[in-house]
Amino acid sequence: MRYRSFGKLDWKVSALGFGTMRLPTIGNNQAKVNQAETIRLIRRAIDQGVNYIDSAFTYHDGVSEITIGKALSGKYHDMAKIATKMPVYSVKSKEDLDGILSTQMKRLRTKKIDFYLFHSLNKALWNKVKELNMIEWAESQVAKGRIGYLGFSFHDELEVFKQIIDDYDGWTLGQMQYNFLNENYQAGKAGLKYAASKGLAVVVMEPLAGGMLAVNPPKEVQKKMEEASTKRTAPDWALQWVWNQPEVSVALSGMNSMQQVIENVESASKSGPNTLNPNEVKLLSKASKLYRKCGYIGCTNCRYCNHCPQNIDIPATLALLNQYSFKLKDNETEIKYKNQYSQTVSQNRRASNCIRCGQCEAVCPQHLPVRRLLAEANQLLE
Repeated sequence: MRYRSFGKLDWKVSALGFGTMRLPTIGNNQAKVNQAETIRLIRRAIDQGVNYIDSAFTYHDGVSEITIGKALSGKYHDMAKIATKMPVYSVKSKEDLDGILSTQMKRLRTKKIDFYLFHSLNKALWNKVKELNMIEWAESQVAKGRIGYLGFSFHDELEVFKQIIDDYDGWTLGQMQYNFLNENYQAGKAGLKYAASKGLAVVVMEPLAGGMLAVNPPKEVQKKMEEASTKRTAPDWALQWVWNQPEVSVALSGMNSMQQVIENVESASKSGPNTLNPNEVKLLSKASKLYRKCGYIGCTNCRYCNHCPQNIDIPATLALLNQYSFKLKDNETEIKYKNQYSQTVSQNRRASNCIRCGQCEAVCPQHLPVRRLLAEANQLLE
């Protein structure tokens, strides 16, 4: 495992962090985490040098934190640091904060949470943090020893990212989305450099764009990647691009199989700032343009839209729409994905049931036009 600086802290973080938003489940129920398998994966990653585990209050309806608590028992308790998040969007008053934190500590089986982040901040939620004096509350928890260091995760525009950093000088880390498809999206490369210049550790989420960069790419992209003198798998290319940035502290990967753990640890062991040569960087820039030309819609399968009032399986629908868009739209491909949609998404959970209420768009951290995409899925897949 390779290790990198973590902002101003006198501590080295593993290049690869374990994200727990997409754990292996039993069936398609996100609250039914396969805890035994997850514990096995987390402990294998830690045994291979991973020392940063990321979660949040809402991941897998709270089961993510519960499972981490079990995984980090016994000898594993002090082998990795835990980061989790306050669900600012769910907080109604300052009185909620103590209860939420106490619940998280109980789930995680810990007396101290190493890194505590305000979750998914945008302009409106940052204003809410300030209005409810959440920073003052968080600092009191640091003083009590219940929290180690403070940070935030982010989904908004660059200027908002800068404002959050500038408004409070007590941040230790900032978590942002970053991959070679989204180099200039939301905070983007400019935000990465800005945070690092202010001494923050930068934690990268979605380095594989919700898994889209971990599967076989469209034929046009594959052909372009084969021009590289160094041969890499699709996920290795994506991860190496992130680790190539010297400002990045750790890249999170939501690993849900042992093969993913093994392969990502191997990738991390070969990583480092400025390890890609200029031709490889240019190649990935061209690949990014080809991805978008092929119809990449930007969904990262975060499942924040999972509680649709019509019970539409939006994550599965958009995942199939993304895959459909990546293929040549010949008759064979059309039949394949229509069949897959009919087999994996029941009739009462399909896009045709959308009433265009917009609740999905209100919670989408990518700010996607979900209603329009569901209409497209209805036309193409149903």
